[in-house]
Amino acid sequence: MISKTKKVARSVAVAFSAAALLTLAMPSGNAFAIDHIPCRGGENYLKIWSHNGGSQSVDCYANRGRTGFGGWWVDKISTGNNDLIYYDANGDSVKIERWHEISFPNRPPKVNSIEIL
Repeated sequence: MISKTKKVARSVAVAFSAAALLTLAMPSGNAFAIDHIPCRGGENYLKIWSHNGGSQSVDCYANRGRTGFGGWWVDKISTGNNDLIYYDANGDSVKIERWHEISFPNRPPKVNSIEIL
């Protein structure tokens, strides 16, 4: 009976050690999982109207993170319930707080990437 108890205790100790080592081996930091999602009316996601080379697009995004935007010209942004930073082709970064809608009718920015905070 004692040897069976020792085996169980040893198995528990090995499992605990393995879990601890995996936890230490994993990289620390924030996981970014920004998602390009279908746009639906009434939702409070980030919504961006843009154009590039004769093509127009309306894109919606959810969840925190950063993703490339391909250098498209942005005509309008509705942040919904998201704080946003867009990074333009000039190297500038512009923060827009949640619940704002901004249009760029005359001089739209050329955006390389976007980040939801």
